[in-house]
Amino acid sequence: MRITVFGATGGTGRQVVRQALDAGHQVTAVVRNAAGLIEQHPALDVVTADVMDPDAITPAVKGADAVVSALGPRSREETTVCSSGARAIVAAMHAAGTRRLVVVTASGHVVDEGDGPVTRAVVKPLLRRYLRGSFADFARTDRIVQDSGLDWTIMRPPRLTDGRSRPYRTAIDRNVRGGFTIARADLARAILVALADRAAIGHSIALGY
Repeated sequence: MRITVFGATGGTGRQVVRQALDAGHQVTAVVRNAAGLIEQHPALDVVTADVMDPDAITPAVKGADAVVSALGPRSREETTVCSSGARAIVAAMHAAGTRRLVVVTASGHVVDEGDGPVTRAVVKPLLRRYLRGSFADFARTDRIVQDSGLDWTIMRPPRLTDGRSRPYRTAIDRNVRGGFTIARADLARAILVALADRAAIGHSIALGY
């Protein structure tokens, strides 16, 4: 499979790139600064481009079997990265005729029947106050992806860690009860599973231990 990865220098993006290469895929990593990508592999192409510019990234998604956006804010002050990036990626994919898209947002901004009563009533209201800008950006991203007309899947992880890979749980279109953390390695593993799963198209997938 030919996979284009945005956010390839971030913690999750690096895991996606590494695991995709290990699985035998051809990977195009779209980065702002190539020095931030530590992977070197014969099946890896690195494209330096402004992810917010659809014209600049269209060549990187043209011919891809799937596109992954692992874009995320580097600080609480960055409150438009995910949605602005998603908007540009969707436009580029339409221009290139590429269909399959997997985007990472989060589970924190979503309150549903998958959450326990304490999470709904206490934990998430507190998080919403503290991460208001990021949560609003995730919600905008969700809407952009859902309205894209593409073959999309949204991955909704809880708090990300750099821990070791271990068995995890998933839930379709609802949060994972008690799933408060997941390792970036396992999120990347779940992304690659979703890419190959036609049943995942048009759905969100929440994850957690």
